[in-house]
Amino acid sequence: MKNGVKMLDIAQKLGVSVVTVSNALAGRDGVSDKMRRKICETAEELGYKPSNTKSGKQKQSPPRESRNVGILTSECFVGARGTFYWELTALISNKLSAMNVLTVYECISRENENSGTLPTMITDKKVDGIIVIGQISRKYIERLSHITMPLLFVDFYDNRFNIDSVNSDSFHGGYILTDYLVEKGHRDIGFFGTVNATSSINDRFLGYIKCLMENNLEYHKEWTIGDRFERSLLNPHIEFPKNMPTAFVCNSDETAFRVISALKSKGVRVPEDISVVGYDNYTVSSICIPTITTVDVDLDKMAASSVDIMIKKMDVPGYCAGRCIISGKLIEKNSVLDISGSYGD
Repeated sequence: MKNGVKMLDIAQKLGVSVVTVSNALAGRDGVSDKMRRKICETAEELGYKPSNTKSGKQKQSPPRESRNVGILTSECFVGARGTFYWELTALISNKLSAMNVLTVYECISRENENSGTLPTMITDKKVDGIIVIGQISRKYIERLSHITMPLLFVDFYDNRFNIDSVNSDSFHGGYILTDYLVEKGHRDIGFFGTVNATSSINDRFLGYIKCLMENNLEYHKEWTIGDRFERSLLNPHIEFPKNMPTAFVCNSDETAFRVISALKSKGVRVPEDISVVGYDNYTVSSICIPTITTVDVDLDKMAASSVDIMIKKMDVPGYCAGRCIISGKLIEKNSVLDISGSYGD
Protein backbone atom coordinates (compact mmCIF):
# COMPACT_ATOMS: atom_id res chain seq x y z
CA MET A 1 0.00 0.00 0.00
CA LYS A 2 1.32 3.39 -0.96
CA ASN A 3 0.42 5.04 2.35
CA GLY A 4 1.51 1.98 4.33
CA VAL A 5 -1.77 1.69 6.26
CA LYS A 6 -3.08 -1.87 6.60
CA MET A 7 -6.14 -3.48 8.14
CA LEU A 8 -3.84 -4.69 10.91
CA ASP A 9 -3.09 -1.05 11.87
CA ILE A 10 -6.80 -0.32 12.20
CA ALA A 11 -7.40 -3.53 14.16
CA GLN A 12 -4.55 -2.81 16.59
CA LYS A 13 -5.69 0.76 17.20
CA LEU A 14 -9.24 -0.34 18.03
CA GLY A 15 -8.35 -3.60 19.76
CA VAL A 16 -10.35 -5.79 17.40
CA SER A 17 -9.45 -8.61 15.00
CA VAL A 18 -8.43 -8.11 11.38
CA VAL A 19 -11.44 -10.25 10.38
CA THR A 20 -13.76 -7.77 12.12
CA VAL A 21 -12.11 -4.89 10.27
CA SER A 22 -12.37 -6.73 6.97
CA ASN A 23 -16.06 -7.55 7.50
CA ALA A 24 -16.86 -4.00 8.51
CA LEU A 25 -15.13 -2.40 5.52
CA ALA A 26 -16.65 -4.93 3.10
CA GLY A 27 -20.17 -4.40 4.46
CA ARG A 28 -20.53 -7.98 5.65
CA ASP A 29 -22.59 -9.19 8.58
CA GLY A 30 -21.18 -10.00 12.01
CA VAL A 31 -20.26 -6.45 13.04
CA SER A 32 -22.45 -4.11 15.09
CA ASP A 33 -23.46 -0.79 13.51
CA LYS A 34 -21.58 1.10 16.21
CA MET A 35 -18.34 -0.82 15.65
CA ARG A 36 -18.75 -0.61 11.86
CA ARG A 37 -18.97 3.20 12.05
CA LYS A 38 -15.97 3.33 14.37
CA ILE A 39 -13.88 1.14 12.06
CA CYS A 40 -14.83 3.16 8.98
CA GLU A 41 -14.05 6.43 10.76
CA THR A 42 -10.66 5.11 11.89
CA ALA A 43 -9.88 3.86 8.39
CA GLU A 44 -10.65 7.28 6.96
CA GLU A 45 -8.65 8.99 9.69
CA LEU A 46 -5.58 6.84 9.01
CA GLY A 47 -5.94 7.19 5.26
CA TYR A 48 -6.53 3.51 4.60
CA LYS A 49 -7.36 2.59 0.99
CA PRO A 50 -8.30 -0.94 -0.18
CA SER A 51 -5.62 -2.59 -2.30
CA ASN A 52 -8.03 -3.26 -5.19
CA THR A 53 -9.15 0.36 -5.48
CA LYS A 54 -7.68 2.02 -8.54
CA SER A 55 -9.85 5.10 -8.41
CA GLY A 56 -12.73 6.46 -6.45
CA LYS A 57 -14.95 5.86 -9.48
CA GLN A 58 -14.36 2.11 -9.61
CA LYS A 59 -17.61 0.19 -9.54
CA GLN A 60 -18.11 -1.74 -6.31
CA SER A 61 -19.51 -5.26 -6.58
CA PRO A 62 -22.55 -6.11 -4.43
CA PRO A 63 -21.90 -7.69 -1.02
CA ARG A 64 -21.57 -11.47 -1.22
CA GLU A 65 -24.46 -11.91 1.22
CA SER A 66 -26.90 -10.37 -1.26
CA ARG A 67 -25.86 -12.50 -4.22
CA ASN A 68 -27.88 -15.22 -5.88
CA VAL A 69 -26.69 -17.45 -8.70
CA GLY A 70 -29.17 -19.23 -10.92
CA ILE A 71 -28.59 -22.77 -12.17
CA LEU A 72 -30.47 -23.77 -15.32
CA THR A 73 -30.86 -27.26 -16.73
CA SER A 74 -32.94 -28.33 -19.71
CA GLU A 75 -35.64 -30.82 -18.75
CA CYS A 76 -34.08 -33.12 -21.35
CA PHE A 77 -31.31 -33.85 -18.85
CA VAL A 78 -33.40 -34.18 -15.70
CA GLY A 79 -34.58 -37.66 -16.64
CA ALA A 80 -32.26 -40.50 -17.54
CA ARG A 81 -29.03 -38.57 -17.03
CA GLY A 82 -30.40 -36.65 -14.09
CA THR A 83 -28.21 -38.34 -11.49
CA PHE A 84 -24.95 -37.15 -13.08
CA TYR A 85 -26.17 -33.58 -13.46
CA TRP A 86 -27.82 -33.51 -10.06
CA GLU A 87 -24.52 -34.35 -8.41
CA LEU A 88 -22.76 -31.63 -10.39
CA THR A 89 -25.55 -29.18 -9.50
CA ALA A 90 -25.31 -30.10 -5.82
CA LEU A 91 -21.53 -29.66 -5.77
CA ILE A 92 -21.76 -26.22 -7.38
CA SER A 93 -24.59 -25.18 -5.06
CA ASN A 94 -22.70 -26.31 -1.95
CA LYS A 95 -19.53 -24.47 -2.97
CA LEU A 96 -21.51 -21.30 -3.67
CA SER A 97 -23.26 -21.62 -0.32
CA ALA A 98 -19.88 -21.83 1.43
CA MET A 99 -19.15 -18.40 -0.07
CA ASN A 100 -22.48 -16.98 1.15
CA VAL A 101 -23.94 -17.08 -2.34
CA LEU A 102 -27.44 -18.57 -2.62
CA THR A 103 -28.51 -20.85 -5.46
CA VAL A 104 -31.79 -20.60 -7.35
CA TYR A 105 -32.55 -23.65 -9.50
CA GLU A 106 -34.86 -23.69 -12.50
CA CYS A 107 -35.58 -26.31 -15.14
CA ILE A 108 -36.11 -25.15 -18.72
CA SER A 109 -39.15 -26.88 -20.20
CA ARG A 110 -39.01 -28.11 -23.78
CA GLU A 111 -41.72 -25.62 -24.72
CA ASN A 112 -39.86 -22.64 -23.23
CA GLU A 113 -36.60 -23.74 -24.80
CA ASN A 114 -38.22 -24.01 -28.22
CA SER A 115 -39.96 -20.65 -27.87
CA GLY A 116 -36.95 -18.89 -26.38
CA THR A 117 -38.82 -17.96 -23.20
CA LEU A 118 -36.41 -16.84 -20.48
CA PRO A 119 -36.72 -18.38 -16.98
CA THR A 120 -38.45 -16.33 -14.31
CA MET A 121 -35.24 -16.04 -12.29
CA ILE A 122 -33.94 -13.82 -15.09
CA THR A 123 -37.10 -11.93 -16.01
CA ASP A 124 -37.86 -11.24 -12.32
CA LYS A 125 -34.23 -10.28 -11.66
CA LYS A 126 -33.84 -12.79 -8.85
CA VAL A 127 -30.22 -13.67 -9.63
CA ASP A 128 -26.88 -11.95 -10.25
CA GLY A 129 -25.43 -14.63 -12.54
CA ILE A 130 -26.48 -17.72 -14.48
CA ILE A 131 -24.83 -21.16 -14.72
CA VAL A 132 -26.29 -23.47 -17.37
CA ILE A 133 -25.56 -27.18 -16.86
CA GLY A 134 -26.01 -29.56 -19.78
CA GLN A 135 -26.62 -28.82 -23.45
CA ILE A 136 -29.25 -26.34 -24.60
CA SER A 137 -30.29 -25.55 -28.16
CA ARG A 138 -28.38 -23.00 -30.23
CA LYS A 139 -31.58 -20.97 -30.52
CA TYR A 140 -31.81 -20.74 -26.74
CA ILE A 141 -28.11 -19.91 -26.43
CA GLU A 142 -28.75 -17.01 -28.80
CA ARG A 143 -31.53 -15.85 -26.48
CA LEU A 144 -29.36 -16.10 -23.36
CA SER A 145 -26.40 -14.39 -25.04
CA HIS A 146 -28.26 -11.08 -24.88
CA ILE A 147 -28.69 -10.99 -21.09
CA THR A 148 -26.42 -8.55 -19.27
CA MET A 149 -25.60 -10.63 -16.19
CA PRO A 150 -22.63 -13.06 -15.95
CA LEU A 151 -23.27 -16.29 -17.87
CA LEU A 152 -21.38 -19.60 -17.68
CA PHE A 153 -21.91 -22.94 -19.44
CA VAL A 154 -20.95 -26.20 -17.71
CA ASP A 155 -20.38 -29.50 -19.54
CA PHE A 156 -21.03 -27.97 -22.98
CA TYR A 157 -20.08 -25.09 -25.24
CA ASP A 158 -20.97 -23.59 -28.61
CA ASN A 159 -18.26 -22.31 -30.93
CA ARG A 160 -20.54 -19.62 -32.38
CA PHE A 161 -20.78 -17.81 -29.08
CA ASN A 162 -18.04 -16.29 -26.95
CA ILE A 163 -19.48 -17.57 -23.68
CA ASP A 164 -17.27 -18.90 -20.87
CA SER A 165 -17.56 -22.62 -20.19
CA VAL A 166 -16.20 -25.43 -18.00
CA ASN A 167 -15.90 -28.85 -19.64
CA SER A 168 -14.30 -32.22 -19.09
CA ASP A 169 -11.69 -33.03 -21.74
CA SER A 170 -14.08 -35.12 -23.82
CA PHE A 171 -11.89 -35.20 -26.94
CA HIS A 172 -8.93 -36.64 -25.06
CA GLY A 173 -11.24 -38.93 -23.10
CA GLY A 174 -12.66 -40.43 -26.30
CA TYR A 175 -9.14 -40.85 -27.61
CA ILE A 176 -7.68 -42.62 -24.57
CA LEU A 177 -10.65 -44.99 -24.34
CA THR A 178 -10.21 -46.01 -27.97
CA ASP A 179 -6.44 -46.23 -27.61
CA TYR A 180 -6.87 -48.49 -24.59
CA LEU A 181 -8.93 -50.87 -26.72
CA VAL A 182 -6.29 -50.76 -29.45
CA GLU A 183 -3.60 -51.63 -26.89
CA LYS A 184 -5.73 -54.60 -25.86
CA GLY A 185 -5.65 -55.86 -29.44
CA HIS A 186 -8.98 -54.58 -30.76
CA ARG A 187 -9.04 -53.49 -34.41
CA ASP A 188 -12.78 -53.42 -35.07
CA ILE A 189 -14.15 -50.71 -32.76
CA GLY A 190 -17.57 -49.05 -32.85
CA PHE A 191 -19.00 -45.96 -31.16
CA PHE A 192 -22.28 -45.72 -29.27
CA GLY A 193 -23.69 -42.19 -29.05
CA THR A 194 -25.79 -39.72 -31.00
CA VAL A 195 -22.85 -37.75 -32.33
CA ASN A 196 -24.41 -34.30 -32.61
CA ALA A 197 -26.64 -34.51 -29.54
CA THR A 198 -24.20 -32.54 -27.35
CA SER A 199 -20.81 -30.90 -27.74
CA SER A 200 -19.40 -33.42 -25.25
CA ILE A 201 -20.56 -36.47 -27.21
CA ASN A 202 -19.29 -34.88 -30.42
CA ASP A 203 -15.84 -34.34 -28.89
CA ARG A 204 -15.70 -37.91 -27.58
CA PHE A 205 -16.57 -39.18 -31.05
CA LEU A 206 -13.86 -37.02 -32.63
CA GLY A 207 -11.33 -38.39 -30.13
CA TYR A 208 -12.41 -41.91 -31.16
CA ILE A 209 -11.97 -41.01 -34.85
CA LYS A 210 -8.52 -39.51 -34.26
CA CYS A 211 -7.35 -42.70 -32.57
CA LEU A 212 -8.65 -44.85 -35.44
CA MET A 213 -6.84 -42.62 -37.94
CA GLU A 214 -3.55 -42.67 -36.04
CA ASN A 215 -3.63 -46.46 -35.86
CA ASN A 216 -4.68 -46.90 -39.52
CA LEU A 217 -7.91 -48.58 -38.49
CA GLU A 218 -10.94 -48.52 -40.76
CA TYR A 219 -13.98 -46.47 -39.75
CA HIS A 220 -17.28 -48.26 -40.29
CA LYS A 221 -20.24 -45.88 -40.40
CA GLU A 222 -22.64 -48.69 -39.46
CA TRP A 223 -20.73 -49.10 -36.19
CA THR A 224 -21.59 -45.55 -35.09
CA ILE A 225 -24.92 -46.08 -33.38
CA GLY A 226 -27.21 -43.42 -31.90
CA ASP A 227 -28.38 -43.87 -28.33
CA ARG A 228 -30.97 -41.12 -27.99
CA PHE A 229 -33.65 -39.02 -29.65
CA GLU A 230 -32.91 -35.37 -30.30
CA ARG A 231 -30.33 -34.17 -27.74
CA SER A 232 -30.90 -36.38 -24.74
CA LEU A 233 -34.02 -38.53 -24.61
CA LEU A 234 -32.52 -42.01 -24.53
CA ASN A 235 -33.80 -44.49 -27.08
CA PRO A 236 -35.06 -47.53 -25.13
CA HIS A 237 -34.51 -49.78 -28.16
CA ILE A 238 -30.89 -50.48 -28.99
CA GLU A 239 -30.27 -51.74 -32.50
CA PHE A 240 -27.06 -53.61 -33.28
CA PRO A 241 -25.53 -54.02 -36.74
CA LYS A 242 -25.52 -57.41 -38.45
CA ASN A 243 -21.73 -57.57 -38.45
CA MET A 244 -20.44 -56.64 -35.02
CA PRO A 245 -17.11 -55.07 -33.95
CA THR A 246 -15.08 -56.59 -31.12
CA ALA A 247 -15.52 -53.49 -28.94
CA PHE A 248 -17.69 -50.41 -28.43
CA VAL A 249 -16.70 -46.99 -27.10
CA CYS A 250 -19.80 -45.55 -25.39
CA ASN A 251 -20.31 -41.84 -24.81
CA SER A 252 -21.34 -42.38 -21.17
CA ASP A 253 -21.43 -45.05 -18.49
CA GLU A 254 -25.20 -45.00 -18.63
CA THR A 255 -25.17 -45.85 -22.33
CA ALA A 256 -22.47 -48.49 -21.73
CA PHE A 257 -24.69 -50.05 -19.03
CA ARG A 258 -27.63 -50.18 -21.44
CA VAL A 259 -25.48 -51.61 -24.24
CA ILE A 260 -24.16 -54.36 -21.95
CA SER A 261 -27.71 -55.22 -20.85
CA ALA A 262 -28.91 -55.34 -24.46
CA LEU A 263 -25.98 -57.56 -25.48
CA LYS A 264 -26.67 -59.93 -22.58
CA SER A 265 -30.32 -60.20 -23.66
CA LYS A 266 -29.08 -61.42 -27.05
CA GLY A 267 -26.79 -63.95 -25.45
CA VAL A 268 -23.64 -61.93 -26.17
CA ARG A 269 -21.11 -62.02 -23.33
CA VAL A 270 -19.19 -58.96 -22.13
CA PRO A 271 -16.22 -58.89 -22.30
CA GLU A 272 -15.72 -62.44 -23.63
CA ASP A 273 -17.51 -61.75 -26.94
CA ILE A 274 -17.57 -57.94 -27.10
CA SER A 275 -15.73 -55.37 -24.96
CA VAL A 276 -17.46 -52.17 -23.85
CA VAL A 277 -16.07 -48.92 -22.35
CA GLY A 278 -17.94 -45.91 -20.98
CA TYR A 279 -17.33 -42.35 -19.82
CA ASP A 280 -17.95 -40.47 -16.51
CA ASN A 281 -16.93 -43.06 -13.88
CA TYR A 282 -20.33 -42.54 -12.34
CA THR A 283 -22.06 -44.96 -9.94
CA VAL A 284 -23.50 -47.17 -12.67
CA SER A 285 -20.00 -48.11 -13.89
CA SER A 286 -19.30 -49.86 -10.57
CA ILE A 287 -22.66 -51.59 -10.06
CA CYS A 288 -22.75 -53.02 -13.58
CA ILE A 289 -21.69 -56.63 -14.11
CA PRO A 290 -19.02 -56.56 -15.39
CA THR A 291 -17.83 -53.23 -13.98
CA ILE A 292 -17.22 -50.73 -16.78
CA THR A 293 -13.81 -49.45 -17.84
CA THR A 294 -14.31 -45.70 -18.13
CA VAL A 295 -12.85 -42.20 -17.93
CA ASP A 296 -13.14 -40.48 -14.58
CA VAL A 297 -14.65 -36.99 -14.69
CA ASP A 298 -13.43 -34.81 -11.82
CA LEU A 299 -16.81 -33.37 -10.86
CA ASP A 300 -15.44 -31.64 -7.77
CA LYS A 301 -12.84 -29.79 -9.85
CA MET A 302 -15.44 -28.90 -12.47
CA ALA A 303 -17.68 -27.49 -9.73
CA ALA A 304 -14.82 -25.58 -8.08
CA SER A 305 -13.74 -24.06 -11.40
CA SER A 306 -17.33 -23.12 -12.22
CA VAL A 307 -17.78 -21.34 -8.89
CA ASP A 308 -14.42 -19.60 -9.13
CA ILE A 309 -15.20 -18.27 -12.61
CA MET A 310 -18.71 -17.14 -11.69
CA ILE A 311 -17.49 -15.29 -8.58
CA LYS A 312 -14.82 -13.52 -10.64
CA LYS A 313 -17.37 -12.60 -13.30
CA MET A 314 -19.62 -11.07 -10.65
CA ASP A 315 -16.68 -9.29 -8.98
CA VAL A 316 -15.07 -7.93 -12.12
CA PRO A 317 -17.39 -6.64 -14.87
CA GLY A 318 -16.15 -7.85 -18.24
CA TYR A 319 -14.06 -10.71 -16.83
CA CYS A 320 -13.64 -13.51 -19.38
CA ALA A 321 -12.30 -16.97 -18.53
CA GLY A 322 -12.72 -18.59 -21.95
CA ARG A 323 -13.10 -22.35 -22.19
CA CYS A 324 -11.83 -24.17 -19.10
CA ILE A 325 -10.95 -27.83 -19.73
CA ILE A 326 -10.77 -30.32 -16.85
CA SER A 327 -8.64 -33.38 -17.57
CA GLY A 328 -9.88 -36.89 -16.82
CA LYS A 329 -8.13 -40.22 -16.40
CA LEU A 330 -8.71 -43.78 -17.54
CA ILE A 331 -10.15 -46.13 -14.90
CA GLU A 332 -9.55 -49.76 -15.81
CA LYS A 333 -12.28 -52.17 -14.67
CA ASN A 334 -13.60 -55.47 -16.03
CA SER A 335 -15.48 -54.80 -19.28
CA VAL A 336 -12.57 -55.21 -21.73
CA LEU A 337 -10.99 -58.44 -22.95
CA ASP A 338 -7.31 -58.41 -23.91
CA ILE A 339 -7.14 -60.05 -27.34
CA SER A 340 -3.69 -58.73 -28.26
CA GLY A 341 -2.37 -62.30 -28.38
CA SER A 342 -4.72 -62.97 -31.29
CA TYR A 343 -2.57 -60.86 -33.62
CA GLY A 344 0.96 -61.54 -34.71
CA ASP A 345 3.15 -58.43 -34.53
